[in-house]
Amino acid sequence: MSQDIITVTSPLLPPLEEFKPYLEDIWRRKWLTNNGYYHKELENALCEYLGVPYISLFTNGTLPLICALQALRITGEVITTPYSFVATTHALWWNGIKPVFVDIDRRTGNIDPEKIEAAITPKTTAIMPVHVYGQPCEMERIQEIANTYGLKVIYDAAHAFGVEKEGKSLLVAGDMSTLSFHATKVYNTVEGGALVCQDAQTKQRIDYLKNFGFANETTVVAPGINGKMDELRAAYGLLSLKHVDEAIARRKQVALRYREALRQVRGITFFEDRPGVKHNYSYFPIFINEKEYGMSRDALYEKMKAAGIYGRRYFYPLISTFSTYRGLESACPSNLPNAHKMAEEVICLPMHHGLSEEDVDRVLRCIQVD
Repeated sequence: MSQDIITVTSPLLPPLEEFKPYLEDIWRRKWLTNNGYYHKELENALCEYLGVPYISLFTNGTLPLICALQALRITGEVITTPYSFVATTHALWWNGIKPVFVDIDRRTGNIDPEKIEAAITPKTTAIMPVHVYGQPCEMERIQEIANTYGLKVIYDAAHAFGVEKEGKSLLVAGDMSTLSFHATKVYNTVEGGALVCQDAQTKQRIDYLKNFGFANETTVVAPGINGKMDELRAAYGLLSLKHVDEAIARRKQVALRYREALRQVRGITFFEDRPGVKHNYSYFPIFINEKEYGMSRDALYEKMKAAGIYGRRYFYPLISTFSTYRGLESACPSNLPNAHKMAEEVICLPMHHGLSEEDVDRVLRCIQVD
């Protein structure tokens, strides 16, 4: 195959010459981790950029989920979605919490609030929704249910960096929100993540938990872990933050091209921009109706792959079908018809700031049928 491979994502790499002064300064300071200068600077910068009151940085995007559950002392059962990356549910399992799956809303890919109440039991202590593909959940309705039943709400916002609804960050909804800064995300620190909370006391507890539970040099107040972000990645994150708006703008142009071309293709549907929402264009999923399109999702996926175009079937298979979880009563396919249908139809097209016009044309030529 002579053509270059087009990957589903590509990391936002800031110019190397701009990164060198940061590295030289870190070398001068000789402070590589443990809440150093760049760690503090990045937390402050992200609070301002994202419009959130408090943020704690982590070394990856899974540890914030685990620590959020610890910080809020969640036990028993947590209602969540099967349509997500496995880290969402693994965080519950690692805390000894039983996930309870409810179906999704086909219009958004997110947890269906109207299915939540029926899944609540005396053991339910929280709801963990996911802003899938950066599409905002029905946050007001979820909070209404949580308030009625005295439940905590922890949002997995791994896909939702910078997304706003009616001018307000999604990250201020619920009790806490978590972010992933993995290299595949819109904004990255190579590996990394963060936990957003609403008050200083909670942030202090989170910061204890991510540093082995140390409150000071000699006092350990909780059985914490090591989740700290180091100075190199924090500095990288500070620099990346200067370039992320431009990258999102480029992603938007790719999304507009895809929509314009695919809107007339029978058997393919996709999400449109939602009124009042500032999107980040983290993913571009399309959904294949085999009967109307004339080809199955998997056949198109293989056709693209053969042409050097690497899409991904996010999120197939469903979390509820994995061996750890499929024995749960809530994992029964009859309980999750919308999630199964979406998982069987989805392909995420290449979506990143580095796609050229020619790249987009190649993707579209592969998908469009005569």
